[in-house]
Amino acid sequence: MHIYRCWLTLMEKTFFSSREISNFYYTEPLIGNYALAYAMGFCQAPYSNDGTIHYRQHLEGLNRQGVYITPGTVQGQPRFFIEQFNAQPETYWSAMGAGVLVTRPDGSRMEQSGKVWYVYPRDGRRQKVNATNRPQFGRIRYLAVGNEAVCYVFCREPTQLPSYIRLGKFMSKVRVQSQELTYEEREDQGVSVPLLLNPADLGPKSRMSVYDLVTVPPTPLVRNAVLSGPFYRLSDETTLPAGMRFGVEELPV
Repeated sequence: MHIYRCWLTLMEKTFFSSREISNFYYTEPLIGNYALAYAMGFCQAPYSNDGTIHYRQHLEGLNRQGVYITPGTVQGQPRFFIEQFNAQPETYWSAMGAGVLVTRPDGSRMEQSGKVWYVYPRDGRRQKVNATNRPQFGRIRYLAVGNEAVCYVFCREPTQLPSYIRLGKFMSKVRVQSQELTYEEREDQGVSVPLLLNPADLGPKSRMSVYDLVTVPPTPLVRNAVLSGPFYRLSDETTLPAGMRFGVEELPV
């Protein structure tokens, strides 16, 4: 087993929609390990998005290859950047419907019935303007430039990790400084691990008794977990549970 420590430095403000409260979109101070698996190039997301989730087939492939990456734990006090956005188009006419901003760029005739809008294209057939799940205005909380996070990569074979990756909804640039670490394996009881872990990924011999739960999509994480079982004691004085792999067996195909 080869273990690499990856030091991540945000070079652009980075956004994940960790929480949505009204029209305020929060980024929690963490980086999920599913996002890192794609960003590091371990698995390839489809070029086009039809709404299908591919976590199971992609991450099971990494399990077969003996590749795993932990969530990214932000170091020190996290810093945030908040900005307001307005995605309403600049047209001469628009109206707010039920979950949709109605426009008529081609000059089509519009008709309102309650909160529902209908458009009459040039062929004269009435069509309902359907709601879209796209926010038109609100505020975003990003992780600010300069935040640093650490994660660990486990590989069965030696691997070359990238120096730069793209992360988040807006594909923000992140610098990666990686270092291979030596380690020793040992059994232990009641070990506190302050780093973020994905509880679904713990090995069958790891037992978790106490933890702080961090509820974020697509899978909850834990920090300050107290664990018993097999561990890797790394040369940077970090202790991590052994036998971790992506626990995606219960996800839909």
